[in-house]
Amino acid sequence: MTRTRIERVRAAVGIASLALQQIEDDLSADDVDQEELAAILSELIEDTDPRPFIPALAQLLTVAARRAEQVEPDRDGDASCPLHEAAALINDNASPQTHATRVLDPQGEAA
Repeated sequence: MTRTRIERVRAAVGIASLALQQIEDDLSADDVDQEELAAILSELIEDTDPRPFIPALAQLLTVAARRAEQVEPDRDGDASCPLHEAAALINDNASPQTHATRVLDPQGEAA
């Protein structure tokens, strides 16, 4: 039996939610030091395999916004504008996160 698109999305969101919870738990751990925090942040914002998480999230929101533009009634932006704004905020804030990573680990690549 094939799964419907919404079932696939629901499953992927569930997996992503669990992964985000794990990252949050790791960030909240009492024993996270400066270097390890820098490494965690680096994983979220820098070139990783297959691609950086935060830019990928912004791209997902942009794709959703573009699709919303095509289907929203009267093309009034009620659905697409908040999605575009969220993507822009994420992209605008990626640079400060990169700066924070460099401040936390000025020696470069954290282990």
